[in-house]
Amino acid sequence: MTIAVQDAIADLYRIAVEEKKTTAVTRLDRLAKFCVQELEARGLADVETEASIPGGGRTKKWDVAWKHDGKYRLAISLKSILKNIAGTVPNRIDDMMGEATNAQLYSPEIVIGYIMIFNTEEDRFSDKHGSTWLELLRSRLRTLAGRKAPAWTAGTVEAFVLAEVDFGKSARLVSDPTAFAEFFDALVAQAGDRNPGALAGS
Repeated sequence: MTIAVQDAIADLYRIAVEEKKTTAVTRLDRLAKFCVQELEARGLADVETEASIPGGGRTKKWDVAWKHDGKYRLAISLKSILKNIAGTVPNRIDDMMGEATNAQLYSPEIVIGYIMIFNTEEDRFSDKHGSTWLELLRSRLRTLAGRKAPAWTAGTVEAFVLAEVDFGKSARLVSDPTAFAEFFDALVAQAGDRNPGALAGS
């Protein structure tokens, strides 16, 4: 059965909001399966979930990953920012830079993507930054995204999706869902360029 991005959002809402299990390890499982579906539809074979990927400092589990010729060549991290926005946004930015750097120190050619689900109901204006937390996060992610050869700067990523949801009353995706297609297209394009002949049908 085909999974739509709204299915993944609804699953997160059910677990995190209705069942109040905001830290449940399963809350983004359907989103991970959606990622697998989309990557395989674009020519990547045998995409995994919960993959242990070696890093420069330590091996770390990534939510979604693709291995080619015995080595992980692509990884996606899934995050949700639903409560405590002011405390979570800075941590998510730091986490992304640290996780990406760790993987890139071991495999400079690895393609990395991030999907962050942001609950706009909780967004607030930050006097310190002169913007809302959502605007700040989007700005920082844009600065840290777009990594490609030959400027393979550690701590940056190839692509991201900042998916805005409004969990005030229902599981509602309020941002443009086409951002997901653009995200997967960008990741697979980079994976194909760095691993000639690895994509199905190439």
